[in-house]
Amino acid sequence: MDNLMVAGKIVNTHALKGEVRIYPYCDSAEFLCEFERLFIDGTEIGIESAKVHKGQALIKFDGVNSVNEAQSLVGHLVYISRDDIELEDGRYFIEDIKGLAVIDADTHVEYGTVINVIETGANDVFEVKSPDGKILLVPKIDDVIKEIDVERKVILITPIKGLFE
Repeated sequence: MDNLMVAGKIVNTHALKGEVRIYPYCDSAEFLCEFERLFIDGTEIGIESAKVHKGQALIKFDGVNSVNEAQSLVGHLVYISRDDIELEDGRYFIEDIKGLAVIDADTHVEYGTVINVIETGANDVFEVKSPDGKILLVPKIDDVIKEIDVERKVILITPIKGLFE
């Protein structure tokens, strides 16, 4: 399951023919509906149909043909394979950002490590734990973030006045 990422949770059944409601943990329910397969408990399961309804994905899995069969899936997490996703340049998985070192682009001072990404709506905010245990908040805006290099496991920043005060 190293290649799998959590994409949502099956929260309920829908109708009588085996559809389930999935609350998305990814960008959107629309994104979740683009896949031809998902994974439940590490097992691949094909998607017969998928649509969005009230912010959730309504998915009919191959071989799940009744409300009773669908009910047995409620509460399970669904996963997507990294192999099924091609990200645009400059887009990253949140899981790939966690653990990156945050370093000053000019002075090379290390501020800490990203422990979480907070989605605010306007822009993401990286929650950074400093070596002395303090939590620093770094906004993902062009004025601050100069480079994100997942391969080198580093984020280069130029702090703006007042950022860490």
